[in-house]
Amino acid sequence: MIRFLHLTLYCTAIFFLPNCGPTTEKPTTSAALPASAPVAALAPISFDDYWYQGKAELSTYEVTQERYGEERPAEQVNIFVTEDFSRQKQVKLDDPAKAGADRVPVLKLNSVRRFRTGIYDYSVLQSVFTPIDGTPTLKITSTVQDWCGHVFTQFNLDKKEYRIRQFSYFEGEGDSDLRLPLTILEDDLWLHLRLHPELIRLGRVLIVPATLYLRFRHEPFEAHTATLVMEKGDRENTLRVTYEDIPRSLTIRFEPASPYRILGWEEIDKGQLMSKGTLKTVRLEPYWMQHGNKFNGMRDSLQVHF
Repeated sequence: MIRFLHLTLYCTAIFFLPNCGPTTEKPTTSAALPASAPVAALAPISFDDYWYQGKAELSTYEVTQERYGEERPAEQVNIFVTEDFSRQKQVKLDDPAKAGADRVPVLKLNSVRRFRTGIYDYSVLQSVFTPIDGTPTLKITSTVQDWCGHVFTQFNLDKKEYRIRQFSYFEGEGDSDLRLPLTILEDDLWLHLRLHPELIRLGRVLIVPATLYLRFRHEPFEAHTATLVMEKGDRENTLRVTYEDIPRSLTIRFEPASPYRILGWEEIDKGQLMSKGTLKTVRLEPYWMQHGNKFNGMRDSLQVHF
């Protein structure tokens, strides 16, 4: 039985509590950041000035994805945005002003990856909801869809443990409902890098591998021992995650100063590339308002082709 280490990843101090996200009023201070920013490093910018402009960060990546033993070209869009979240219901609040203590400002990541395998295609979507004060991630949902069917997985924080439910078309997996003690999740490292990279626990830790890795390899949800190392540079920092008891490693490259944009990543499984992503474009946009046909051309500026 796996013995879980006490978690020291998270900071308990609460700060940055102004109105947040597209559902709230924009702060009076606003950074003069262009709608389309170059991939080159930005000058440091405060959390409020970057994330409370009433816009989301849209980042696109050129991706290589291994599936069925072959490498495939893929695309990924990361959508980062602040929201008002319900701590109890773990859903986006309709009326934050009436929520009182149930309101939790979070940074949300919607990550969309698409690629083809021969005649058919895959679509992967994951959502992660992490409080901006650095406390434990409240919720993660993941779905993997292809022409065979789809698998849906959901993590919910319940006091000192995560409830994990999965619904699958595979007989051996079926529908499952299990619980794991509170520990580090690989899926939420991406949010903690954007929020407080200095608080990420380094060294030898217990961590639950990425949901997409577990699904593609049909592995159970459990924590594994891994070593986390942070390497710092002038233009980029690197977080390296190396597992001891499974043949997996993950490297994430990110900016060394706020807003700590994700520059790329590389996953290695059994000595072979599983996925690799390189940042192409970044835009700040109120995308939820840009659903009319007149906005179709904006996808060209994002270099999105799926």
